[in-house]
Amino acid sequence: MKKTVFNEKHKAHGARMVPFAGFEMPVQFEGVNAEHMSVREKVGVFDVSHMGEFWFRGPKAKELMQKITVNDVNKLVDGQVQYTCMPNDGNGIVDDTLIYRFAEDKWMMVPNASNIDKDWSWVNKQNTEGANLENASDDIAQLAVQGPDSPKVMDKLVDFDIADIKFFRFKVVKIGSCENVILSQTGYTGSKGFELYLPNKYGEEIWDLVFEAGEEFDIKPVGLAARDTLRLEAGLCLYGNDITDTTTPIEASLGWITKFTDGNDFINREKLKKQKEEGVSRKLKGFEMIDKGIPRQHYEICDEQGNIIGEVTSGTMAPYVKKAIGMGYVKKEYAKVDTEIYIRIRKKLAKAKIVKIPFYKG
Repeated sequence: MKKTVFNEKHKAHGARMVPFAGFEMPVQFEGVNAEHMSVREKVGVFDVSHMGEFWFRGPKAKELMQKITVNDVNKLVDGQVQYTCMPNDGNGIVDDTLIYRFAEDKWMMVPNASNIDKDWSWVNKQNTEGANLENASDDIAQLAVQGPDSPKVMDKLVDFDIADIKFFRFKVVKIGSCENVILSQTGYTGSKGFELYLPNKYGEEIWDLVFEAGEEFDIKPVGLAARDTLRLEAGLCLYGNDITDTTTPIEASLGWITKFTDGNDFINREKLKKQKEEGVSRKLKGFEMIDKGIPRQHYEICDEQGNIIGEVTSGTMAPYVKKAIGMGYVKKEYAKVDTEIYIRIRKKLAKAKIVKIPFYKG
């Protein structure tokens, strides 16, 4: 099992460690709810070093990136980040990902931890353009500093006004003795925050500097469990739950990142364009419980008579909004906001209703 460079730091903070995507990772420290609230109200730090990093370089890098992702990379300028996904050549998604544009001939892709090997194989298979590819996943550490006080923390670590880094923008900066930290205003919590990419050898130093800078703001380490409740509250998809290799971006309500602009000739474009124009039979929607009960992945979604109309993909009791919430695929006729649905929980039907996501908006 792999260990991130922050492994000993986690254990020193009393983390409960678990296997995750081939790594030993912290699932929680003082408790899921407390960690969740730290991010919503103050500032928390996640180790996300298990995520991948692929470099795309050379004169064909942009052409390959455009082909394998559904968003329009032509819209990006240097220093900008884009959320997108890679469609497969059937009816699904290879992965959702962030891409960073450093220059016309230099890009970085951030795949999900559990998909690194699959994504690397897919990207290389599609690379008929001859782009220069590098899998740097084992060489880069990553921290996510998230929460309303995160700008105050980061402002103490850089020699410029942190407000200069706008949402979904990044800079390569010096922090401590590391002169090449990629610092972006991104994150997957729904709260304001930053992500730091750095060479492994600087990991412990940067960790200490971040926690020293955040001490006055009651900074806390946060585990995978709270990361999941935070992203669900923010209505963000989790690969393997809400999106898979059998769900399309249109079904997954990711039409907003699927751009059918001229010149954006990505894999499976025509099939996805037809779905967008003609509609799909099911949609990924958010819902909140009316009756008592907590929805869980794979629970059946039913109509009032108990007929199955869909399936829960994610669910939890959300600590900040204090509601039992979830996401799931439902037949299109039940996808309208305020439609009543039922979740089968321990053989009983518990009433819920379709709601607009995000559940939490910071």
